[in-house]
Amino acid sequence: MSVAHPAWSVLLALAAGAALLFVRRRVPPAGEALGAALVLVPCGAALAGLVPLGWTAAPLVAALVVAALAQEDADPLPGECALKLLWVLGGALAVSAAGVALLTFATGVASAPEQWAVLQLGLSPRLVSDIALPLALLAGVVLLGGAPFHFWVADVFQGVPAGLAPLAVAALQAAGGAWLVSRLAGIEAFNGGADLAGVVLRTAAAAALLAGAGTILWQRRPERRVGTLASLQGGLALAVLAVTVGRGRPVEQAAAWLVPWGAHLALALAGAAPLARLSAMDSSPGGPGAPLFRRHPLSALAGLYALASLAGVPGTPGAALWLDGARGLIANGRSGLMLALALAWLAAFATVMRELREGFGARTEGEPVPNHVPAAARVALWLSGAGLAALGLARIVLG
Repeated sequence: MSVAHPAWSVLLALAAGAALLFVRRRVPPAGEALGAALVLVPCGAALAGLVPLGWTAAPLVAALVVAALAQEDADPLPGECALKLLWVLGGALAVSAAGVALLTFATGVASAPEQWAVLQLGLSPRLVSDIALPLALLAGVVLLGGAPFHFWVADVFQGVPAGLAPLAVAALQAAGGAWLVSRLAGIEAFNGGADLAGVVLRTAAAAALLAGAGTILWQRRPERRVGTLASLQGGLALAVLAVTVGRGRPVEQAAAWLVPWGAHLALALAGAAPLARLSAMDSSPGGPGAPLFRRHPLSALAGLYALASLAGVPGTPGAALWLDGARGLIANGRSGLMLALALAWLAAFATVMRELREGFGARTEGEPVPNHVPAAARVALWLSGAGLAALGLARIVLG
């Protein structure tokens, strides 16, 4: 992925500054709408690949999301999420920037492919690359929601408005994938670095998948379950990158897989997020199901389809992405990582079944949900389901 054109960087920097001015308390409704648009449009453009940002997408998207949430309001949750994102993502980006600077200082070049070629010549101490390479990859792992940093994804879905959370999380995770691809470009020219990167990514993928599988079964709130499913998607992306890097093959093979993965992630989260906000949280034993399931069962099924695709349930477009990852692990003999992927898939599948059971009136605990189902939420559920169906059809037609 190429570095951003200066014009695009300036454009998104202006959007971030405008978001800081407009997304504030006591501004007119038109100002709030403009501030939200200034955040969502660049995030959507970066997610869709319309802007050739490469690794620069990560700090810009993170700044936009934090700016949208950093507002004084009666609800403290968005502000708390902004603070967590600032120190988690900001800290990871700062550490990775230090790793990149160390590689640049040791090799004398700024381009990642040229850095690996210089290191292969043995002109710099091996200790430098052994320390700098994991540091440079840290930001991508954190942005993808890998453990032990997976909590930020669930926090965003719990504390951020449902209209912003799906696109924000999808854009941040896609930026994490872009960061790793850009930093690993051409690493096959440096045998020692490719082996080390493979170990780092396999370890991060196993931690993300196992931590997500163990966490999601204990989540009580539907929003946090969706967030944990999103972090499992990040673990899946790390697993795909892990089997690509370190075998003498270009990382662009994984980059091609990340394109449909990012589109599917955005569509699936767009349906799963409103479904979680409208799911049953009735405190009475044996209480009725959520209003969405009682009054609009077809819309609920569209949301469940998005949730099922996020979890890789067979028959959904998301299942093909999980299957691609499993095939790559088997073909490369990564049985341990394959076991972690299988456990994560089983936990995700159990979560979908739990959501289905609770939605139609099983006993649950928590706070009651509103009895009104907004029309905008139902439209979002149908659009998400239709988009995922189109993705599945396109995969069948195009092979």
